[in-house]
Amino acid sequence: MSHTAETPAETQDWAARAEQQLLDHALTLAPREGWTWRTAKAAGRAAGFSDGETELLIPHGPADLAALLSRRHDARALTMLKDVDPLALKVRERIAKAVEARLDAAAPDEPAVRRWMGWLALPANAALAGRLAWESADVLWRWAGDAATDENHYSKRALLAAILSGAMAIRLGSGRADALAFAGRRIEDVMRFEKWKATTRLRPYDLLAGVAGALGRMRYR
Repeated sequence: MSHTAETPAETQDWAARAEQQLLDHALTLAPREGWTWRTAKAAGRAAGFSDGETELLIPHGPADLAALLSRRHDARALTMLKDVDPLALKVRERIAKAVEARLDAAAPDEPAVRRWMGWLALPANAALAGRLAWESADVLWRWAGDAATDENHYSKRALLAAILSGAMAIRLGSGRADALAFAGRRIEDVMRFEKWKATTRLRPYDLLAGVAGALGRMRYR
């Protein structure tokens, strides 16, 4: 019996499907087990993989699962926004819609998201938390039609990353209405950004401190 070797694309598709299977099982385990390597391996066994196969698929364990979850929610938010024409809205309205969609995209997984954010709030995971918030902000700004290539590209994403992280922490602590109200106030700040930038020396990594602050409040409040 002959066997046809899989193409790289087929292998990549299989790996992507397997990663999503792992994430599906991790989401059912994380609310009680936490965001840990133990959860990652248990998710792998539930999906029918050996511990070795799980480590090949997600070599960084909970960190890889954290990234998969964030990117799933990014994609879900874009699906929610597919019937919205961003060009028909003012910029502040585009960003408000985008933030609302991103919050709602995470809502079905809220029990696991609570443990996910607590894990990201650990000092050792601060860099990953910042990268994932930045990725989400980039996805939403691109949907909104932002084409900036100068320093505004970075400052806009840093600002929105901080808004998203803060809004998510408030969503989990106080509810959707308070989270949207917070986001609305911060978006108004973004709209005043050009004036603020004219009088302030902008350093995008300073803005990312807002991400760490939001996660810290989530963990230690």
